[in-house]
Amino acid sequence: MITYDKLYIGGQWTAPAKKELLEVRSPHDRSLIGLAAEATKPDVDLAVAAARKAFDEGPWPRLAPAERHGIVTRFNELYAERAEEIADLTTVENGSARWFTGWTSAALPQQTDAFLRAAAALPWEEELPQAEGAPGRILVRREPVGVVAAVIPWNAPHQSALVKIIPALLAGCTVVLKTSPENALVTLLLGEILTAAGLPEGVVSILPADRETSEYLISHPGIDKIAFTGSTGAGRTIAAIAGRQLKRVSLELGGKSAAIVLDDADLDAMAEGLKFLSFANNGEACVAHTRILVHRSRYDEAVAKLKDLVESLTVGDPMDPETFIGPMVRADQQARVRSYIETGIPEGARLVAGGPEVPAGLEDGYYVTPTLFADVDNSMTIAQEEIFGPVLVVIPFDDDDHAVRIANDSPYGLGGGVWTTDESRALEIARKVRTGTFSVNGAPFSFDGPFGGFKNSGIGREFGTVGLGQYIEYKTIAG
Repeated sequence: MITYDKLYIGGQWTAPAKKELLEVRSPHDRSLIGLAAEATKPDVDLAVAAARKAFDEGPWPRLAPAERHGIVTRFNELYAERAEEIADLTTVENGSARWFTGWTSAALPQQTDAFLRAAAALPWEEELPQAEGAPGRILVRREPVGVVAAVIPWNAPHQSALVKIIPALLAGCTVVLKTSPENALVTLLLGEILTAAGLPEGVVSILPADRETSEYLISHPGIDKIAFTGSTGAGRTIAAIAGRQLKRVSLELGGKSAAIVLDDADLDAMAEGLKFLSFANNGEACVAHTRILVHRSRYDEAVAKLKDLVESLTVGDPMDPETFIGPMVRADQQARVRSYIETGIPEGARLVAGGPEVPAGLEDGYYVTPTLFADVDNSMTIAQEEIFGPVLVVIPFDDDDHAVRIANDSPYGLGGGVWTTDESRALEIARKVRTGTFSVNGAPFSFDGPFGGFKNSGIGREFGTVGLGQYIEYKTIAG
């Protein structure tokens, strides 16, 4: 059993104000995995004070960018050395299948490398030409935004954490990371790596905490910027708080992404691609392609392919290498996903595979049977709301313009894709769909390109140069 009985506050392992330790239990069988310190408001005050002092008086914002670059590079090397350990712990704690956590842990150093490239190429101070005939010069500086409250969900803890911590550190910010109680063990482990990398005192704190403590953190007068990943509902609350206090804010929120299957699509490639695009991380992914829009001429054929896919997915112990889908993270998340499945049937959707029943033999965990609905109208609840589980809906369309209208008929705009053998047709559709990312035939994305959403899917972008810019303020000096 793993125990972290202290919080990581400003680089120091510090006894929490709350004496009772948080029990972290397996979503697979509810067994006790470990114990962890849980932050409350006094711990937030300590962490913000440490971050404030480190930013206002400490060396970190005043180091040359190359020095910060070196420490982050060292962190990345140390992280890569512990990738397998991190993957194992994330799987046990979160229920994410081991194939997924292994892939994620191996990919995260590449995510950090993209930020390192962006920081190395950025002109942190540059001279611009003065207006013709005007004396002096114009100097533009890129400076850190300040103390950052990074608030993350449970579904991909290290990815959500590092996509905020790394650019913030490279910009010269200090960070208070608020993590979910479900991930207390694996997120506190990050403190060990940050310390070993040589980060100065006060620069980063890690606080597993509940929602009330999270709201206290983002409302704290010592915070300059909020970086949040999570639900759209929580994002609205955070945006309102940020607006009242004029804090900088970036929000990576929910999605209900559409995969458009054209009449010339390779349906075997489509089904193999959606196995990962729709069901990775047990379907607990904001970018999951969960609305499958299919041309009427290929509809029955596509539904049959998707039925075979859904029924082929191995559900079970997330540590088993044969498992593709593990449990939901908590009992309430399991209940939520099952309730959506129960809603789809009376709404008029046709249940093709799966259903609300828990898979046989897995009743001790928070499992959901992968489910496929066909004959879905885009106005149905299961087509409009983010389910955040292994549930797909299939919707017919008549032509390309009709498909685009359905894809855009959503409060979200995070991801999506198209399946076709016609590249020019694919690009025409991609340009019309209002979403932050869009793939053609399942093509992978780069960590150098910006990631984020339109509409209710968020504000701002992550990854690469654009993501780094979320932690920068600009100062113009005329002299």
